[in-house]
Amino acid sequence: MEEHSAFPRFFFIFFITTVAHLATSVVSIGVNYGQIANNLPSPDDAVALVKCIGATKVKLYDADPRVLKAFANTGVEVMVGLGNEYMSRMKDPTKAQAWIKANLQPYLPATKITSIFVGNEVLTFNDSSLTSNLLPAMQSVHTALLNLALDKQITVTTTHSLAVLQTSYPPSAGAFRPDLAPCLAPILSFQAKTGSPFLINAYPYFAYKANPKQVPLDFVLFQPNQGMVDPSSNLHYDNMLFAQIDAVYSALDSLGYGKLPVHISETGWPSKGDEDEAGANLENAKKYNGNLIKMAISSSKKGTPSRPNSDLNIYVFALFNENMKPGPTSERNYGLFKPDGTPAYPLGFSLASVPNDAVNNSTGTGTPPRPPTSSTGYLSISSASSLERYCLVGPSLCFLVTVVLIILKQSEKGVKGVDVAFAVR
Repeated sequence: MEEHSAFPRFFFIFFITTVAHLATSVVSIGVNYGQIANNLPSPDDAVALVKCIGATKVKLYDADPRVLKAFANTGVEVMVGLGNEYMSRMKDPTKAQAWIKANLQPYLPATKITSIFVGNEVLTFNDSSLTSNLLPAMQSVHTALLNLALDKQITVTTTHSLAVLQTSYPPSAGAFRPDLAPCLAPILSFQAKTGSPFLINAYPYFAYKANPKQVPLDFVLFQPNQGMVDPSSNLHYDNMLFAQIDAVYSALDSLGYGKLPVHISETGWPSKGDEDEAGANLENAKKYNGNLIKMAISSSKKGTPSRPNSDLNIYVFALFNENMKPGPTSERNYGLFKPDGTPAYPLGFSLASVPNDAVNNSTGTGTPPRPPTSSTGYLSISSASSLERYCLVGPSLCFLVTVVLIILKQSEKGVKGVDVAFAVR
């Protein structure tokens, strides 16, 4: 049966006025592509949207063959997730190798798979079985890649909630929870030996939601503000996300792994929420994600205050609003795009018109419903204690970049014309 999606014939892409900057920038933006919904566009259409926001990397929560095939020959780097439900099986190197041969190898090298993240926020689930299985599963997957001669192109890592930190303020005092240190130390040793990054899911939104009267909104939204100064390092911070990243670097340094690169595997802001979800609205989502992208492509801001020479590696959450995610209203409204392919909100730019037949897809003619295969960490990103997870306060300075909106005509298989990719991760 032929699949039809009410997907726009025109896409919106950001074009930085200085082409030379695009060619030389070393930062690249990634995006999380989840599918807990029954009304999403086809994977081919999703690929076009990933490109249209300038993303050069995508993070998947499973190894959906349709998606892996859709990203073939696009040049987009793909990170594939092995959900928490796979932990016990992946301890066996034979089963890990069989999974890779069946689910990833058929799409190589056309699809540029660069990483596998084993488990999602495992250490903060308070599940002793999951925790004990995590490192053995990571080691088995790496061994399988080694046996298949894929270890040079595909790294093995795992994602963490910011709740792994005991202390996050000031950033220079960042420290891991003492009860997690025995689990973290061998994982960090494995990652240092294999060359994989430390992945953290960081949401300044939760800090604001938990305490909107004390957390300055401008600081969390990358808006102009006076900022905060770390009393120990004397470093100045103008946004919460960078303070969170540097708190993680400090925690890693305290265990002797300060050189391990930190990547933000998830960050975003919901465009809609329940009455008790302070700050969850279109305007704040537009500012957070729009300013984040503009800041990341600004040549004046390469790294964080404590790591000014380290590239920013950031995956925005998420590509689509996903209507089948459980939890509060915010959980279903993190997307940059609606299921019909139109922007959920303008990222600081006015939108051009879209053909009438390409919008208002209220009947959900995208891909059919799929059973949730991702871990619970992905199913409910806001389930942990907000105050525990994100407790950094202060203000922010946004870097303005002149950007024009241009309309490109979509062909049957994607976007015709200039393929503009922001170097912004």
